[in-house]
Amino acid sequence: MSPPDMNKPFFSLQLAKSSGAFFVLDATVNPALDDAQSSRVGLYLKNMEPNIVNSLSPNIIVLRGFPSISRANSLPLHAQWKMEFETNNVNAPYYHRPIDAANLNPELPLSRLYYWSPAFKLPGTSEDIMLCSVPLIDSRGHVFGVCGLEISAMLFKLSNMPQRGTYQRMFCVFSPITENKIDLQKSMFAGGYSAKMTSKGNTTLKISDQGRSFCSYKQSQGRNHSFLGFHKPINLYSRNSTFSDEKWVAALMIPEMDVVSSITRLNLMLISLLTILVLLGIIAAFFLSKQFLKPFFEGLDIIKSENLSEAPRTQIPEINDLIDFLKVHNEELYEKAKQENLSLSSLDEFLENTEKLTPSERLVFNHYVKGYTPKETAEELFLSINTIKTHNKRIYTKLNINSRDELILYVKLLKEIGKEIADQGDQ
Repeated sequence: MSPPDMNKPFFSLQLAKSSGAFFVLDATVNPALDDAQSSRVGLYLKNMEPNIVNSLSPNIIVLRGFPSISRANSLPLHAQWKMEFETNNVNAPYYHRPIDAANLNPELPLSRLYYWSPAFKLPGTSEDIMLCSVPLIDSRGHVFGVCGLEISAMLFKLSNMPQRGTYQRMFCVFSPITENKIDLQKSMFAGGYSAKMTSKGNTTLKISDQGRSFCSYKQSQGRNHSFLGFHKPINLYSRNSTFSDEKWVAALMIPEMDVVSSITRLNLMLISLLTILVLLGIIAAFFLSKQFLKPFFEGLDIIKSENLSEAPRTQIPEINDLIDFLKVHNEELYEKAKQENLSLSSLDEFLENTEKLTPSERLVFNHYVKGYTPKETAEELFLSINTIKTHNKRIYTKLNINSRDELILYVKLLKEIGKEIADQGDQ
């Protein structure tokens, strides 16, 4: 192939933003070789810098193909270069499956015959790749090979690196899924953790729904490694494609141990913070309560004091009101006690003075106690009204009172406190 003939593969390689482009023809250079049945000629161009596939001068090398093509186009040969492709059934599903599909379904267009191969290594190479291949069909409908594009493990990793925050070992997986199982050997990875390298030969992950936002991904045998994450189906084929029954998923996973450790650290941090907050709350409550209760205690000490009349004002209106109330109440009690003491002494003196009355004065006094008027008393005792008036003056003088009404009042007060005046002198 001359340099002008290479423009189309170069353009396709850069336009598709892939890491490689190839075609394989159903032919071999030397049919007499032992492996001629599985050896096919073709060309495989590989971009060694997939992260800068849009560069004006990409680093393109030849992985498969004739050396003369490499020399004519000034392209170096890959260190793992071979002239022909090995296309036995095990190593080359990208070759046989599109060809078989095209032969079995000649009426289908190419858009229904393309095939995505799971991740694998080309014989003699060391890097995992995924190939999208489509059959080559001539104008007579004869299938004579395949062509397609490559996505290398490096390109997938650089294009789909998850943003790692709390979980440094988070990784992305793109894989075919069969019976709710993921085969890590057929998967592409991006991230800071290689589940394939740590699987120790047990590369099948069984998906189990935990009934939460995360799913669990566990090895089907043993308990060496398990992961938490979520996945989403990816439709690589249209509904009526030959390979539409093949399902793919993109998953974001984290080692379960990392999630458990993170939750444990978070719980410990929350417990520590809560403990600190509780301790700070207790200390703050102690000092604040002491500060705020100090005026109340001072107010209580003032209330307990004997001399409320000289009590100082506090900063608490309620305490001031209580002190004022108690001050007034104490004064009222004092006045009442004083009055009661005076009343009792006056009554005792009145009661003692009744003993000084003469028998005739006692008769008049007794009638007044019974409620008689002076006139009624005179009639009852057959005395003149002037004699009654004379007795009244002497009775009032001896009892230290001024009127009959005052006499009746003293008698009532004596009855209220339970003291009765002896009824003496009645005839």
